Amino acid sequence: MITEERFGKILELIEEKRVVKVTELSETLNISESTIRRDLTTLSDSGKLKKVHGGATAVGGSFAIMDYDVQFKEDHYREEKKRIGRFAASLIEKNDFVFIDAGTTTEAMVNAITEQGAVYVTNGMSIAKKLVQQGCRTIIIGGEIKPITDAVVGSEALAFLQKYHFTKGFFGTNGIDLGAGFSTPDPTEAQVKRKAFGRSKVAYILADPSKFNQIAPVTFGDLEDGEIITTMIPYTSYGKRTKIWEVDRQ
Repeated sequence: MITEERFGKILELIEEKRVVKVTELSETLNISESTIRRDLTTLSDSGKLKKVHGGATAVGGSFAIMDYDVQFKEDHYREEKKRIGRFAASLIEKNDFVFIDAGTTTEAMVNAITEQGAVYVTNGMSIAKKLVQQGCRTIIIGGEIKPITDAVVGSEALAFLQKYHFTKGFFGTNGIDLGAGFSTPDPTEAQVKRKAFGRSKVAYILADPSKFNQIAPVTFGDLEDGEIITTMIPYTSYGKRTKIWEVDRQ
């Protein structure tokens, strides 16, 4: 397959799926992963796609239209998530009553938590397990388990959250946009996020830079109602609307 033909097929797949992995492209096109990586670099340099760790996304627009499995999301912006997580964990104080949303960035925060004098509530199955292993007092909300994101959702989860008031809440997001606010693909997960977000005295959104200027189908919080923790962003417009913690500038 000649280079131009490979490029065309790669761009067709990305246009269709919006997000693709190197392994997926390699298997579909029957091309080595090393060649795919080189092609993605060339196409990224020419502005035709956005290369990310382990794959590529479509340029611009709202590609966050569906959820991807936990392992796929863990492979993206891994180091940024670690830095965001360490900073977020440092904000937790003794006697805080903390909500932690299910997600890979919030799970990176859990790995850095050292404060055992706080109480933690979560809808993340793996997050609850890690908190317990770290000696933290942990409450997991009840409801239906959504396997793809490891999150507890549904009407029982909403009823569970209704009785709580959190000093701090930490949330993941699929999109951050000046008009649409904080958004996520799944309506059932958005309901849980929205309920906990509204019951948090301070709501922190943990997001790597790829989440900015993106819109997922369901908004769960307004931009002005949350503080964003990220690594570093070039968009000054967001800082005019809400507080932003850029951990690489701290």
